[in-house]
Amino acid sequence: MHRNKEVHTFLLSKARQLTDEWYESLDKSATSGVYSSTDPKVIEKLKKQNFDFHGVLCNVFAEDRETFSKNIDEWVLNLANDKEHLNTPTHHILKEFMRVRNQYLDFIKEFADSHSDDGIFNQFNLWSKVIIEAFDRVMLRFVELQSEVVEQQLQNQQEIINELSSPVISLNAETALLPLVGNIDPSRAELILENALEQCVDMEVSQLFIDLSGVVLIDTMVAHQIFQLIDALQLIGVKPILSGLRPEIAQTAVQLGLNFEHLTITSTLSQALTIKNNEI
Repeated sequence: MHRNKEVHTFLLSKARQLTDEWYESLDKSATSGVYSSTDPKVIEKLKKQNFDFHGVLCNVFAEDRETFSKNIDEWVLNLANDKEHLNTPTHHILKEFMRVRNQYLDFIKEFADSHSDDGIFNQFNLWSKVIIEAFDRVMLRFVELQSEVVEQQLQNQQEIINELSSPVISLNAETALLPLVGNIDPSRAELILENALEQCVDMEVSQLFIDLSGVVLIDTMVAHQIFQLIDALQLIGVKPILSGLRPEIAQTAVQLGLNFEHLTITSTLSQALTIKNNEI
């Protein structure tokens, strides 16, 4: 049985010493991110995170496996979401976990050396194995959870970029402009369709200029979605005027059999705006 009240109490009593010795031995010049910070608030928070970790980790000798794993995951998730640790190379973080693990192994040896009970050697090996397995779990869960956090952040950033890269810009009470720039993949094209329709309804525009001069290349699926947008705009009473249609895109549209019959198309946006001014 690896649970042991004496070992738990002994390690818990060393928590402050563990934190102080760890930070003092930290080579600030050989690390980056949170470990090399000179900001007093960052340093204080880092030490608290380390100290709190000991309060959780020591319980490997006091709690059942399920409870211990749950509490460890909560601590790891907080660390994985921490801004300073997100800006720290993962290999530096794992290195510090391994240094702290060595601290624990040294204290386990100190505890074992202070006892001369029969079988203490076997107990020492068991306790050391428990510590190593606990740290292996912590490091694995940290990498897993931080990867999830980073992936979610990237996804959120991409959604923001997509939204900002397809804004409907109001020109006056009745007209608006949708300038499209850069590469357009199917997911972005779908987002453009949804956002443009919603924004046109919210802005109550009757005419939308769609400028494609900033789009270099699109595939057949994307071209089809853009012309779906044009059809949808007409269904909700918004007149689309297309400008900047490159030859490659026009060729793709023709190959798809898309109908240009009732669509106003100009070479440039300035020509499209001139048409509107002349109508006024």
